[in-house]
Amino acid sequence: MTAIILGWNPERWNEWDYPAVMNQLAATGLFVAPWRVSGDRKITAGADAWLLLQGRHGPGLIGHGIVVSAHAAPAAEQANGSAGLSVLTAFDSLLPFGDQVPAKVLAEAVPGVPWRVLHGSPEIVDPADEAGVRAAWAEFGPPAGPDPLHLAPGTCPPDAVTRAQVNRYERDPEARRVCIAHHGTSCAACGFSFEQTYGPTGADFIHVHHLGPVPGPGGSYELDPVTDLVPLCANCHAMAHLGVSSPRTVAELRQLMGAAGYLPGHTVSPEELEAQREARRILGT
Repeated sequence: MTAIILGWNPERWNEWDYPAVMNQLAATGLFVAPWRVSGDRKITAGADAWLLLQGRHGPGLIGHGIVVSAHAAPAAEQANGSAGLSVLTAFDSLLPFGDQVPAKVLAEAVPGVPWRVLHGSPEIVDPADEAGVRAAWAEFGPPAGPDPLHLAPGTCPPDAVTRAQVNRYERDPEARRVCIAHHGTSCAACGFSFEQTYGPTGADFIHVHHLGPVPGPGGSYELDPVTDLVPLCANCHAMAHLGVSSPRTVAELRQLMGAAGYLPGHTVSPEELEAQREARRILGT
């Protein structure tokens, strides 16, 4: 499977409303778009596609995606001298303008790639350089989220990662803060508390789950972290999304547990957590 680098100069080609693209990515986790490439390259579905910003804003690595399909350009384009491929790419990570990984950093990390001037798009990445590109993206690319188990897109080979589609609102730091400030850090479905089980190491750790359907792009939807988000442990969060197009509700998760004969424990209140903290302090644990 061949990784590729797509060159993008917004001053020469810009069919994207980039703020709207970023909003859609934040809401759904993916932005799928066709990308015309030159030449007759052997590009296969499932390959990594890195987006290299060029022009006055660049150069710098600004995004990552996965090739969904590659097919010949339409006949009309070929007649006009634009023979080549059209690559349908699912972008799963895009950085704001100004936050791209600079070419200087990339050149030091992976000198085998012409980061400063891309003389053709796509640039095929030598397999020996792929690990270096991933490492640079992991270190200088998207910021780490609140869940240490969540790997930023592009940091691992596609075939090494199982993808679970969740709503990006669930990873918004401010939305998460408001949600757990109101609901607490115990799982709303099963009552599990990371702090109660793991002590101070688990304090303030919990997933948050978006209760409603994912809003479509271009809408006027505004997230209410108190009514639209709910804290769930990692197990319940996975079950909320597993095998369904519309996530399960908290009530449905409780029904599943009840049908399986599991009786969730009570939700630990903030007062109980504070009492536990005080007890551990007194006991020196």
